[in-house]
Amino acid sequence: MTDIEHPESFHGLPVLTLPGPDRPRADPLPAADTVAWRLESAWQSDLTFAALWQYFLDTVDTTAIRALLIGPWWEEEYTPFAPVVELLCADADRFPALRALFLADVVSEECELSWLEMSDITPVVEAFGQLEELTVRGCGEPVEGTEVLGLQPVRHKALRSLRFESGGLPAGVVRAIGASDLPALEHLELWLGVTEYGGDSTVDDLAPLLSGAAFPKLRHLGLQNSEIQDEIAAAVASAPVVAHLESLSLAMGTLSDIGAEALLAGQPLTHLTSLDLHHHYISDPLVDRLRGLIGPGRVNGEPHEVEYWDPDEDDERYVAVSE
Repeated sequence: MTDIEHPESFHGLPVLTLPGPDRPRADPLPAADTVAWRLESAWQSDLTFAALWQYFLDTVDTTAIRALLIGPWWEEEYTPFAPVVELLCADADRFPALRALFLADVVSEECELSWLEMSDITPVVEAFGQLEELTVRGCGEPVEGTEVLGLQPVRHKALRSLRFESGGLPAGVVRAIGASDLPALEHLELWLGVTEYGGDSTVDDLAPLLSGAAFPKLRHLGLQNSEIQDEIAAAVASAPVVAHLESLSLAMGTLSDIGAEALLAGQPLTHLTSLDLHHHYISDPLVDRLRGLIGPGRVNGEPHEVEYWDPDEDDERYVAVSE
């Protein structure tokens, strides 16, 4: 699995994983507003996340915390995220300075992306009305007896950056984003994923995002990690939103010459400072044409490990992150 890692910094702050109550500390904890706090309970003996959360509230000045990351929260077996959502919402008033939240900072060595049993995160978005940055990783496998990521349309005046990392982002979540009122949103990144892991959204589901009317301040749009990347590229080629963007990402998916040709034949892209296409299946001549059109330093054309995809071998194409 690629493109998944623990961030060393978040919201401009270095990430610090809080040592549990049973972990000796040689140095005192830093001031609450100088780091992004990361919590993980899965690897700390028998410590439950609820116990770690209470220790966190009792140990750190939560009124000054600016950024928070939730890492592995389970004990012995993977469990749904809903109890963590309840804890966050119950104590939201104790975090008046919180501006950035990461749900959930977990890598494949801890749990595969699509095995993370997320839940409806709408209550978190509503409870933290001052958030400027929200990253959500994972979704949950769409099988009976498991929870999956959910979101309802929301109004949030402060949110500037919204990022969903998923091997299969449900269409309901995509539609909810498009129906949300986010007047400050500048950065939107969606890893759409594959149908096998619940990524059932279509180009039609993206229409509100592509219209340019949903988020007037949007300057970066990432519609990536998709098995319908060519269809998305064709829609983007004539989408009104593109004229307002500074950067665009169609990376991590199955983008081929078909999608590249659509981009080249579509509306001007020369105003973009960055076009990210990494992990693609485009032939070298078309990559060169895109670089010549937009500028060599502004196109990330790093291909998949095969330099050229054979159109007769369609089943060889795959997204960067699925399971």
